[in-house]
Amino acid sequence: MNKPDVPRPIILRRGRGQIRTGRRICRKLTAVACMLALGAGLTACAGAGPHPSGDRAAAHEISFMLDWTPNTNHVGIYVARHLGYFDQAGISVKILPTAQAGAEVSVQNGVAEVGFSKLSNLATFDSQGADLVQVFNLGQRSVARWCSLASRTDIKTPKDFDGKTFVTFGSAEQTAVVRQMIRYAGGRGEFSKATSGTNTFATLTSGRGDFAGFYVNWEGVESELKGPALHCFTQSDWGVPGNPDQLGFVVRRSWLDDDSHRQTLRAFVQACLKGYNQALRQPDQAARILVEETKGSAIDPELARRSMESIAREGYWTRDKGGTKVTGLLDLKDAQDYLDFQYKAGTYKDAKKGERDKAPQAGRMWTDRYVR
Repeated sequence: MNKPDVPRPIILRRGRGQIRTGRRICRKLTAVACMLALGAGLTACAGAGPHPSGDRAAAHEISFMLDWTPNTNHVGIYVARHLGYFDQAGISVKILPTAQAGAEVSVQNGVAEVGFSKLSNLATFDSQGADLVQVFNLGQRSVARWCSLASRTDIKTPKDFDGKTFVTFGSAEQTAVVRQMIRYAGGRGEFSKATSGTNTFATLTSGRGDFAGFYVNWEGVESELKGPALHCFTQSDWGVPGNPDQLGFVVRRSWLDDDSHRQTLRAFVQACLKGYNQALRQPDQAARILVEETKGSAIDPELARRSMESIAREGYWTRDKGGTKVTGLLDLKDAQDYLDFQYKAGTYKDAKKGERDKAPQAGRMWTDRYVR
C-alpha cells in the first residue's frame, strides 16, 4: 500500500471561534450518524412550543418522528412550524420524540408517517426487506468526525487508533469506516470496542475508551464551547469514499400508494424546504426558534447559535460554503460509492443474517419527486 498523502488533523479547542483545518478539512457524526451521542434524555416534549394557528384550519395531518433529541439538523422543521409555513400549506404536523426502536422501525410499522434518518441506515433496513424510501436529503457534505481527546498526543493519525479502544454504539458501518481509515494510514485495522454511555465525551475522559465518532456541527461546537478539546479526522481524507451523512426524511413506500398521502407529503416537504432555507438566511433567528420550540429539551442557546453559524458557514447543507439554498436533493454517485464500500466490508446482511448478492442501490431507496 502506498503511503497516503497525510492531511493535517482537525483540532477542536474550547473557546475558539472556529475549527482549524488543514487543506480542505472541516467539512458528521449517528454519528454517525449517527447524529452520535447528542444527549442522554429523550423527551416527550420535543414537539412542544408555540406556533401560530394561521387563518385557516389545517386540512391534513402528518406525524414526524425525530431520530434523536432535537438539534440543528431538525431546525428547518421547527422554523416552518414557528413561522406558520405548515399552516400556510394547509397541514398540521405532530413532531414525535424518537422511539427506542428508532425512526426507521417506527415509520415501517406505521407509528409515524415520516421519520428523520439517513440513506446508509435505510440500506441496512432495505437489506432486510424493509419498505422505506428517502424523500428529502439535507446532508450535502459529511459532518462525521473520528476523534480522540486532544490531550492524547500519542494519536497523530488514524494509524494510531490501531490496538486502542473505540467507543461505539456497536454499528458495523462505523467499524468498517474506522478499520479502513487505520489501514489507509498504514495500520492493521485492529482495535477493541467499548459501548458508549450516555455521554461520549465522558466515556473518553474516564479512560474507558481512546477514540469515538462525533458530529462536527453539534458535538464539535460543544467541544469548542465547553471542552474537552478533540483531535479529529475526516474519513474522506483517509480512504473512505462517498458521503455517509445523506440524512433527511423517510417514508414507507406503500404509504405513498394513497394520492392524499402523496399530496400531504409534498406540502410537508416543501414547507420544510422553506424552513431550512430561512434558517440558512437567518441562522441566529433559526437558533432562537429551535430553543423556543423545544423548551423541554433545554438546548443551550449558545450551542444552537454557534452550530447554526457553522452550518451556514461551511455549507454542510448546500455543498457551497456560505450557500443559502437547500435543494433537498441526493447525490446518487456519492451515495452509491459509500454503499458499495460498506457492501465490500460485509456490513449489509439479509433478514437471515446472510450475505447479499449485491450492494443496496441508492436509486431504489431515493426519490426526488417531493423536493422538485
